[in-house]
Amino acid sequence: MSRLNLLEETRFEKLPVKVFPDQLQACKVVARRIADVIIAKQKNNQKAVLGLATGVTPINVYKELIRLHKEEGLSFYNVVTFNLDEYYPMQADAIQSYVRFMNENLFDHIDIDRFNIHIPDGTLNREQIEAFCLAYEKKISAYNGLDIQLLGIGRTGHIGFNEPGSAPNSGTRLVTLADLTRRDASRDFGGKEKVPTKAITMGIGTIFKAREIILMAWNEKKASIVKKAVEGELSSDVPATFLQLSDNVEFILDVDAASALTRFNTPWLVKDCQWTDELKKKAVIWLAQTLNKPILKLTEDDYNNHGMAQLATEQGPVYNINIHIFNQIQHTITGWPGGKPNADDSQRPERAVPAKKSSIVFSPHPDDDVISMGGTFIRLADQGHDVHVAYQTSGNTAVWDDDALRFIEFSIDLAKSEGRDTTEQEAFYQQTRLFFQSKLPNQADTKPIQTIKGLIRKGEAIAGARFAGLPDSNIHFQNLPFYDRMKTDKKANFEDDIVQTMQLLNAVKPQQVFAAGDFADPHGTHKVCFDIIQQALVRLKQTETWVKDCWLWLYRGAWHEFEIHEIEMAVPLSPQEVERKRLAIFKHQSQKDLPVFPGDDAREFWVRAEHRTSETAKAYDGLGLANYEAIEAFKRYRF
Repeated sequence: MSRLNLLEETRFEKLPVKVFPDQLQACKVVARRIADVIIAKQKNNQKAVLGLATGVTPINVYKELIRLHKEEGLSFYNVVTFNLDEYYPMQADAIQSYVRFMNENLFDHIDIDRFNIHIPDGTLNREQIEAFCLAYEKKISAYNGLDIQLLGIGRTGHIGFNEPGSAPNSGTRLVTLADLTRRDASRDFGGKEKVPTKAITMGIGTIFKAREIILMAWNEKKASIVKKAVEGELSSDVPATFLQLSDNVEFILDVDAASALTRFNTPWLVKDCQWTDELKKKAVIWLAQTLNKPILKLTEDDYNNHGMAQLATEQGPVYNINIHIFNQIQHTITGWPGGKPNADDSQRPERAVPAKKSSIVFSPHPDDDVISMGGTFIRLADQGHDVHVAYQTSGNTAVWDDDALRFIEFSIDLAKSEGRDTTEQEAFYQQTRLFFQSKLPNQADTKPIQTIKGLIRKGEAIAGARFAGLPDSNIHFQNLPFYDRMKTDKKANFEDDIVQTMQLLNAVKPQQVFAAGDFADPHGTHKVCFDIIQQALVRLKQTETWVKDCWLWLYRGAWHEFEIHEIEMAVPLSPQEVERKRLAIFKHQSQKDLPVFPGDDAREFWVRAEHRTSETAKAYDGLGLANYEAIEAFKRYRF
C-alpha cells in the first residue's frame, strides 16, 4: 500500500496504530523492541529504564522476554524498572498484588538486580504516600526518565490507574478507582465489594516523559475504548486520548481490538472496497440503521452521501442491492431451529433432513442455556428433537457464601426431623462459618464447600432443563476439571476436558451443537469452554463420520448480541414463549436478584436477556422486516 493510500485509510486516526493478526505476533515485536533498547544501552554501558504494566495485556510480552533471556542470552543486568501502579492498600504477597504479579511473570525468571526494581508500595500508611510518590518521581528523573513505557488500556480509557478526570500533567499519586475498573477486577478479588477503592499510580505527565510509549490492547472487549482513544476528541473523560499529544506513542493492537476503528469497521468511509457479500450486507444494514430507514427505502442519494457511491456504481441500481440484502436477512428468520420437515431448505438456515435431529446445547455455566437461548431450547424440545444439554462447569464460584450456609442448615434440620445424629454436620457447619469469616479476597473455597455450591447450581440447572422439556437422561453435568484447576493454576492443561467432551459428543452423535460464542474475553470461561468443544469436534472429525453432518451454532450470552449482519439464524419468540423462557431462568434462584459476578449490568439476568432479544427484534423491524416480540440469534461456526 502506498503512503498516500495509507494516510487516506487512517485519516480518522490521530496517532500511530499498528495492527497484528494476533496478540502473540504483536507481543514478540514489542519484546524485540525492548530487547533492542536493552542491548543498545549495554553496548554504551548505560542503564535501560523500563516502565512496566501489569494485567493480562503484557503477559505474553514478558513470556517472550523470558524466552529471549533463557534461549538467546538476553541479560537484564543493566535494566531498571518502574511499574505503573499498585492497588492500595495491598500486601506485597497477596494474590492480587502487582509485586507478586511481576515476580511470577517476569522478575523471578531473569537476571535483573532486585535493587533496580521499583513498584508502588501498597503497604504504606496513608500519611506516607505523598512523600513516597514524590520520591518515585525523583527516582525516575534520576535515571534520566523512562526509555520505554508499556501501557494497557482500561475500559474507562484509563492508562495506569489514571481514571476519567485525570489531568494530562498529573504525577505519581493516590487515586480513587472508577466503578467500572473495580467491576472489571471483581473476578480477581471474588466480588467487586472486595476490590480496593484506591490505587497508587504514575501520572499521565510521568508517562508522557518516556522516550517511547507503547500502548497494547487485545480482543474485542477493548475495541470501543480503543476507537475513542485513537479517533476521539481530547477529553479527560477518556484519559488515553491525551496520548494523541505525544510524538513518541504507538498503539499496538490485534485485529479484534482494532475492529471498531473506521478503516476496519466501516472501510467504505475511507477507501474503495472489495465488495464481498459479507461486506455489502454489513454496509447496507449500517446505512439503514444510520438513517433510521427500512432497507427497501434506501435511495441512490443515501448511498452517494454516505460513502457508498462505489457500491452503487459497481453493483447498482441500488434498489436491486436493497432487495438482495433484504432477502438475505429475511431468510435468517425461522421458527424451526432444528429445520422444518418436508420443506424446501435451500433458503433456510437449517436443514430439513433429518426431520428429528439430535441436538446438544453446551452451557458454560449452569444457566447460560436458558438465559441465552431458552426460547430456542424449549422450541427444539417442543418440536420433537432429541435435545441434550451439557453443563460444562459446576458454576460453584458464583454462589454466595450465605446460600451455602443456608443449604447446610437445611440438611441439618432435615436430619433432625428424621431423628438422625447431626453432630458431624453441625461441626462442619461451624467450621464453614469460621472459614467464611476469615476468607481472603478470591480465596478458593474448600473442596466440601465447592461441592455444596456446585450441588446448588446443579439442582437449579436440572429444574430449568426439565422445565424446557428434557428427560433426566438428556441432562449432562460435565464438571470439567479446568474450572476448579484454574483457580490455583493459571497455566492449566485442558487435555482431560477435551477427552471428556469427545466422549460425550460421540455418545450423542448430534447433528446440531449449540455453544456459547462470547469471545470478547479470551481468558473467560466461555472462551475456554468453546475452545474445548471446537478441539473435540476437530479431533472427532478425523475418525468419526457423523461429524461431517454436524453443524455448530454459536449463541451469545446475556452481555451483548451478534451484530445483525453476523446473524445466520434468527428464532422469533412470541410473548408466551418469552414468558416461558423467563420462568426457566427463574429456576436458577441463586442467580436471581444480585448474582456474585453481575458484570457491567446491574439488572437481573432475565431482564437483560429479555431486553437483548427484544432489541434484536426491534432491529429487524427497523430494517423493514416483521415485528416480533423477541428474537434469539445464532451464527454458524465452520470448524
